[in-house]
Amino acid sequence: MTKQEHIRDQVLDQVRNQVDQVLDQVWIQVEDQVLDQVWIQVWIQEWIEDRVWIQVRNQVLDQVRDQVWDQVGNQVRDQVLEQVEEELR
Repeated sequence: MTKQEHIRDQVLDQVRNQVDQVLDQVWIQVEDQVLDQVWIQVWIQEWIEDRVWIQVRNQVLDQVRDQVWDQVGNQVRDQVLEQVEEELR
C-alpha cells in the first residue's frame, strides 16, 4: 500500500466515523421526537376513547334508569290507584 493510499484510507475512516456519529445523534433526536409524538397521539386517543366511553355509559344508564322508572312507576301508580279505589268503594 502506498503512502497516498494509506492516507486516503485514514481520511475515509475518519469521515466514516464522523458520519456515523452524526447519524447516531440524528437518529437519537428523531427517535425521541417520534416517540414523543407517538406517545402524545396514544394519550390523546385514549383520552378521547375514555370520554366517548363515559358519554355512552351515561347515556345507557340514563335510558335504563328512565325505562325502569317508567315501568316501576307505572306499576306502583296502578297498584296504588287500585288500592285507593277499593278503599273508596
